Amino acid sequence: MTDVRAAPGLAPLRPAPDGLPDAELQPPNVAESGDPYAALRVIVLLARIERGRPIRIADVVERLNSAHLDWIFSPAVVVDVALQLQTNWMADYRNSSGIVVDDGAYGATIEIEESSRVDPWIVRQARREAAACRERLAEFSRRDRLVGDG
Repeated sequence: MTDVRAAPGLAPLRPAPDGLPDAELQPPNVAESGDPYAALRVIVLLARIERGRPIRIADVVERLNSAHLDWIFSPAVVVDVALQLQTNWMADYRNSSGIVVDDGAYGATIEIEESSRVDPWIVRQARREAAACRERLAEFSRRDRLVGDG
């Protein structure tokens, strides 16, 4: 005898019971150099810092860690992103004045020039990292999934 109640497919879901916690919690992330998700967060913050004066990397790290409580950023990761931005700037504009990473009296600093060309340029940098994030997600979703028997 076949049990029709166990047919394939999932029926429409019932409303969530009162008090059910949100399952969208994320595991903590340790930011790593070369990770587009970390780079995107760093670039988005750097796009908003004050222009035309050196800003301590330590202050950038502190702001990132307070803004993204499920992430841990280190100065090395922020410096790596800043140096990549500096390299990209030099490739695009053939000068080193746009993004300056330096050692100051209070530690490593980044200074972003005060000009109208910075905002569109840094938006393009962030969009490139966002596209890399989406590509990683797409690649992940194309992978074969583990399939269990029950």
